[in-house]
Amino acid sequence: MPVRSASLYHALRCFCLGGFSLLARELEAGAELPFSFEEHTAPGRPSLYEYRPLVRSFVEARAERLTARTDARTAVEELRREPAAAIFARAHAGTKPSEDEALVRTVLLPLLTKTAEACSGFDWDDGAFDHAYAELERSLFGGKRSYVAVAPLIGLSTGVQVELGRGLRVRPSPSGELAAHWPEARGLLPPDFGREPDRMCVLELEQALRPDASEPPDSPGELADAVTALRLATAAPVAAGPVLFERIDWRPLGIRPVLPIASTQPVGEASRLDRFRAGLARDLLERLAAADDDPELAEALDRWELALYQDEPFRSEQLRESLVALLGGSDGLWAAALRASLLLGESPRERAALMARFRRLIEGERADDHVADLLRRALLEALMHGERARLVVALDDALLGLRPRPSGYFASRAVAS
Repeated sequence: MPVRSASLYHALRCFCLGGFSLLARELEAGAELPFSFEEHTAPGRPSLYEYRPLVRSFVEARAERLTARTDARTAVEELRREPAAAIFARAHAGTKPSEDEALVRTVLLPLLTKTAEACSGFDWDDGAFDHAYAELERSLFGGKRSYVAVAPLIGLSTGVQVELGRGLRVRPSPSGELAAHWPEARGLLPPDFGREPDRMCVLELEQALRPDASEPPDSPGELADAVTALRLATAAPVAAGPVLFERIDWRPLGIRPVLPIASTQPVGEASRLDRFRAGLARDLLERLAAADDDPELAEALDRWELALYQDEPFRSEQLRESLVALLGGSDGLWAAALRASLLLGESPRERAALMARFRRLIEGERADDHVADLLRRALLEALMHGERARLVVALDDALLGLRPRPSGYFASRAVAS
């Protein structure tokens, strides 16, 4: 077969040949190739069961012996000479592995495993190796790379794929999808994932990478932003993780933890991601970038999300601090509550009722769920209005009668429709 790098092909072929020899001797000496008994479920259909040989686990159990061989060290040296392999050398796993360990985990062992799976064991076949190597070369030397990070999503349900923008989407996850690429995934998924209606979707980030990219995208940060947008748009107990699974050109790259603020599920009732709230989440995600340039807005968002997990009295204190950071500034909590009431209330009577609820928070009483949701709506409105500082000025002018009250996002949408 035509190859881009003859020396790399030769080194990797020698590694796989040596690995097959070692593993075949293991089987002859009495070792057993394990099988998994997998259940595949789907709503409204009977469960299907499958026995699957665990070639990968058999290989990884002997990884230390396989990679201690001279042919493994030679293969790693050849990979290190290829600039295109740099992103695999920096793959995230465990506690900061060395580049050599990362190349073994992301390239050598998967190539050996893929060849063995195509051979249905450890009887060597040139065609099986050539096919597996050709896929590796396309990933290393292709004109572009496709990077994907996938995390289990809980607290929401949807029957269709929902695009959120910035390469992010929510989509239903076929049964066994994650385990097909990452066999160790079953021990890393949320309880009952794939069984309950609000535990059958994934949050996915897809980005095109330049061929010379040496670092993967900041997928934990991107997924955390998406979770924040979904929480603001739906008021549902949304969480992603606890880990995300990375791949490049369908080759598993690494497993990374999701940020704790996004992976911890708040208390609440699961919800469905309908068309309207999906569009709202998409708009919010686009505007969350504004928090990078507005420290007070970022603090308001962080404290509101932290309050989702905390008990009293810390929950109410976080909500107070969030409200001050959002609309109070140097004027304090009372001014923030007055501005929030004007922002959210459509009529004088409604604004008075809102101020009465906020007054309990001002006076040190515990915030109920309604107050917490009012703060969610205030954060949503501030993000959708754009520049927060200008919104505060507009609210103050409206309180003084100098200009009309800024119209709310939902009211504007209703008028437009």
